[in-house]
Amino acid sequence: MVSIITPSHNASRFISECINSVLLQTYQDWEMIIVDDLSNDNSVEIIKSFLRKDSRIKLIELDKNAGPAKARNRAIKESKGDFIAFLDADDLWKKEKLEKQLNFMKKYNLAFTYSSYDVIDEEGNYMTTFNTKNAVTYKSLLKTCSIGCLTAIYDINKLGKIYMPNMKKRQDYALWLDIFKRIDHAKGILEPLASYRVGQTSVSSNKFTASIWQWKIYRDIEKLNIFKSSYYFIHYVYHGLQKYK
Repeated sequence: MVSIITPSHNASRFISECINSVLLQTYQDWEMIIVDDLSNDNSVEIIKSFLRKDSRIKLIELDKNAGPAKARNRAIKESKGDFIAFLDADDLWKKEKLEKQLNFMKKYNLAFTYSSYDVIDEEGNYMTTFNTKNAVTYKSLLKTCSIGCLTAIYDINKLGKIYMPNMKKRQDYALWLDIFKRIDHAKGILEPLASYRVGQTSVSSNKFTASIWQWKIYRDIEKLNIFKSSYYFIHYVYHGLQKYK
C-alpha cells in the first residue's frame, strides 16, 4: 500500500482537483492522509465530503498552524503503507503515476524514486516541463535539486520512516539529502507524471528567499564548511538559471 502525504492549508480552491487526481489512479492500493494545518476557509468541509465517499481518504485536523514540515511528519507518523508518497493540496498526479513509479521501483530494486513533472499556473494552464535527471547521488543533489516533492516516493521497508526537519522552507529538499546519505543513488522517470502548480507565494517564485534557505541547509542542516557550502552554492545558482531550459 502507498501512503499519500498531503498537507493542506486554505486550499479550498484546489483540494478537490488534487483528491480527484488520486481517486483516478490506475493503481488503487493507497491511503491518502490529509493534514489540515488550521485552515480558515472551507477546505475541511470539502475534504470531509470526500471522506464520506471513500474510506481510503483520512483527515487529521491540527489545532494550531504548524507549517508543512510538521503537517507532513504527522501524516508520515500515522501512515500504514509500505511506501510514502507526497502530494501537496494544490498539485496533481497523472492517472498512471503510482502504477508506473511502483513498477519502476520494483524493476530496479529502488528505495527512492522520482519523475519529471509539468508546471501549471493557478488556473491549471500548462507553462513548462521540469525535466529531471535519470540518476541522482548525494553530491549531485547538493549542486541542484532534481526532485519535485510531488513526484517523490520512498520505500519504508528499505529505509524505515524518515521525517522532514522542522524548517519553514525547503524541508523536502533536506529530507532528500537525508535519504541520500543512506543510499548510493536513485533513478528517476523522465516522463512527467505530475503537475506542479506555481502560486504567488511559492518558494520557486521567490529566488532570493529560496537562495537563503539553500544556504541554511548547507550550513545548518548538512553542516558543510564555508568552502564546501560556497562550492555547492555556486553550482546551485548556475543550475537555477538553467532549470527550465
